[in-house]
Amino acid sequence: MSARYALYYAPPQDHALTMLASAWLGYDAWTGAMVARPALAGLDLDAQALVALTGDAGHYGFHATLKAPFELADSRSEADLLVAFATFAAGQPAFMADLAVTSLSGFVALMLAQPNPAMTGLHTACVHGFEPFRAALSDADLARRRRAPMTAEQDARLIAYGYPWIFEDFRFHMTLTGRVRDDATREHVVSALRAYLAPVTGPHEIAQLCLFRQSQRSEPFRIIAAEPLTGGG
Repeated sequence: MSARYALYYAPPQDHALTMLASAWLGYDAWTGAMVARPALAGLDLDAQALVALTGDAGHYGFHATLKAPFELADSRSEADLLVAFATFAAGQPAFMADLAVTSLSGFVALMLAQPNPAMTGLHTACVHGFEPFRAALSDADLARRRRAPMTAEQDARLIAYGYPWIFEDFRFHMTLTGRVRDDATREHVVSALRAYLAPVTGPHEIAQLCLFRQSQRSEPFRIIAAEPLTGGG
């Protein structure tokens, strides 16, 4: 399979949120290095259980999806994508958002504490702006996506845009765990992560966009470019 690319939000490499979240996930998408995991107060998990809890999230690196992973169309190159990415970011404004640790469909994530039209606008612009670079999904990828329940409209978006949960179904989230099916355990993890990330939650400036690359499906995503959002005046 070809490399995949994704437009994600991730904080700067030296931001405290990046360092804390990367340590929790055990992987730094900026460097491609595994990171020593912290011992969280009140969370009694051995190393194996912690890897099981965070492994899938860590594979993608700490991020929020704005345009989901895609392979490049035959007519496009990585160089083309990098140029378009820089141009796109220069036309988008930075903005503030309130972040909070919560749960979403059984996962624990950093999410918006309240609706944010600027975030919705950035997501919509990313989906439309980079659609010309996306190759159509393979039959295998379509089948994989369709294992999740979705409406007819979501299935149509899967075909049209390569991902079903976009536009009004978009939920900004920076995933911190895999699915935690036990409610009590999940709330315990939420509580521990709220305490761990307390210094970096609340008001947060969304001031850059990152381009991630996965060279093959078995390898984790890495950041290959980050551009500041400098539009809007």
